[in-house]
Amino acid sequence: MRQFSTQFGITSPGKGLIGFTREVSAWLRETGLREGLLTLFVRHTSASLVIQENADPDVQRDLEAFLSRLVPEGDSLYRHTLEGPDDMPAHVRAALTLTQLSIPVVDGAMVLGTWQGLYLFEHRRVGSRRQVAAHVIGE
Repeated sequence: MRQFSTQFGITSPGKGLIGFTREVSAWLRETGLREGLLTLFVRHTSASLVIQENADPDVQRDLEAFLSRLVPEGDSLYRHTLEGPDDMPAHVRAALTLTQLSIPVVDGAMVLGTWQGLYLFEHRRVGSRRQVAAHVIGE
């Protein structure tokens, strides 16, 4: 059994989904592993990871619009406001989505569906540099 790990730096322009499937696929090819399990983990509390449709960008816009309606900024329930009005909603959104993904690797590639891609889901209005840790184990 062999293992490899790396980190992907993803610059987010602000709220929305940022695809990084190609970067992960390229790294997997470099490892030379043929079969195994890939784990991705976002190292932040106001961003998340999703596997989502990669063909129609309206899906990404609709997801953002839905979460903005579900978890609005400025809700009087929020006590944590020191980092701005978008911070606590970003934490709630991250709690409702995923911070970790596990993806099978077969024949040296992620086993994703035809229309699936990997996305960092940025929940803050202002962009920043995000880190996604990757670990793959296999043969």
